[in-house]
Amino acid sequence: ITVLQIVKESQQQHGLRHGDFQRYRGYCSRRLRRLRKTLNFKMGNRHKFTGKKVTEEILSDNRYLLLILMDAERAWSYAMQLKQEANTEPRKRFHLLSRLRKAVKHAEELERLCESNRVDAKTKLEAQAYMAYLTGMLRFEHQEWKAAMEAFNKCKTIYEKLANAFTEEQAVLYNQRVEEISPNIRYCAYNIGDQSAMNELMQMRLRSGGTEGLLAEKLEALITQTRAKQAATMSEVEWRGRTVPVKIDKVRIFLLGLADNEAAIAQAENEETKERLFESLLSECRDAIQAVREDLKPDQKQREHSLENDSGKVSNIQYLHSYLTYIKLSTAIKRNESMAKSLQKALLQQQRSEEDGKRAPRPQDLIRLYDIILQNLVELTQLPGLEEDKNFQKEIGLKTLVYKAYRCFFIAQSYVLVKKWSEALVLYERVLKYAHEVQSGAGAYMNSLKELPDVQDLITQVNAEKYSLQAAAILDANDTHETESPSQVKDGKPLSERFETFCLDPSLVSKQVSLVHFPPGFQPIPCKPLFFDLALNHVAFPPLEDKVEQKAKSGLTGYIKGIFGFKS
Repeated sequence: ITVLQIVKESQQQHGLRHGDFQRYRGYCSRRLRRLRKTLNFKMGNRHKFTGKKVTEEILSDNRYLLLILMDAERAWSYAMQLKQEANTEPRKRFHLLSRLRKAVKHAEELERLCESNRVDAKTKLEAQAYMAYLTGMLRFEHQEWKAAMEAFNKCKTIYEKLANAFTEEQAVLYNQRVEEISPNIRYCAYNIGDQSAMNELMQMRLRSGGTEGLLAEKLEALITQTRAKQAATMSEVEWRGRTVPVKIDKVRIFLLGLADNEAAIAQAENEETKERLFESLLSECRDAIQAVREDLKPDQKQREHSLENDSGKVSNIQYLHSYLTYIKLSTAIKRNESMAKSLQKALLQQQRSEEDGKRAPRPQDLIRLYDIILQNLVELTQLPGLEEDKNFQKEIGLKTLVYKAYRCFFIAQSYVLVKKWSEALVLYERVLKYAHEVQSGAGAYMNSLKELPDVQDLITQVNAEKYSLQAAAILDANDTHETESPSQVKDGKPLSERFETFCLDPSLVSKQVSLVHFPPGFQPIPCKPLFFDLALNHVAFPPLEDKVEQKAKSGLTGYIKGIFGFKS
């Protein structure tokens, strides 16, 4: 069997791509159950356990070796799961070591079975390498650096020989395993006494800067552990002429690795690697600031008292907080400036990367980046302990003018794209104003402005853009042959209302031709007059009582008189 290939495929497909060791352990348990059922190699029944061991006599099927391998993988994955949980529950470390010892025991059994004549040479070598790897992991956790280094070196040697013996496609897995264990070997060497190992760990992290996964996490963890040992000798830091003590271990570790991180960023080969290293540095800085903040809370009253007694001089812990905040904001500015430079290159080249599904860069993207940089500079001027530092404030003011000039330049570029010539010209003049202010005030601060974009290049570019803009504005004004849009020609009127105006209207031969308004709109018409008889209320009519017949009398008397002919 190909031990490493089976292990890697199982890990990638069942949780380890996302660092989910619990899911992988469950998969190993289910696969063991299926293998035992298929091979009829059950450990008793539900009522009684009967232990069985795989021996050389029953190695007719290679699935018996898979049984041992899955046992080892299950124990190893449980140990790695416990290692993650041991960060918050230290007692689980004992269980972790127990599971690793179990994994090594199964690996030893696998190596012993592979010594049989029924197993090929490749499987024997892979079993030996697998055994050496797990042994190295166990010794590493026990901090037995020399034994761990010997085991890892043995594993590395075997995998390198296997990689050279097979094709490139098959050698990829072996080389990946070699890369995984190389940081462990260098860390063991550092603990034994090799001082150059730390630099090699940094170079490994730089090479893996654009990637993610277990290797990158392992490198970060090993580098942090190495710095933790070096940080014991660091007790203070000096910034802008003031020395402050550093008592917090997390801050010591961060400050100790600051120069290495900045050097790694400077050596980064591509933008993706540089961006990842910037994010890593900012994350470490935020953690250090949070640690200082926690110490600032109980020190609040003491700090206020020191402010009153020392005439505005801030306490050491507050000054350390300002220093770390300065590092964070400066790093954020450098990161945004690096992103702006890459966008400027893409903007100048105008390369449409359609195959990558990315939209083309626009000046508005750069404007947003420079807005963030200017906001960071405003926050720098408000840091406690630096309000009275005139040189610092002047330096930040010059940097602000530089970035304002570049921001104005790209705002002008965005106006040029929409043919707003006058607005763009005014903004170009503002750019020149900012640039000349920087040149006139940068006498004693040239060293601090070296890392910033060169304003002289910007002045040259703006002058060229101004002439180009004026030419484009003149051409735009004299262009009388510009084709009018259909909306300008007919203004939405139907054909029946524009017989007197000639124009080419392609919609007349389409299916949605507009000839007349239908249904027609309402038109005003005269309405029927209303008559009101106002004189009727003032007319006096003549009496008509004499012309109206009186009504006959009713009742019994009238009835009798009517019978006998009496009339009134």
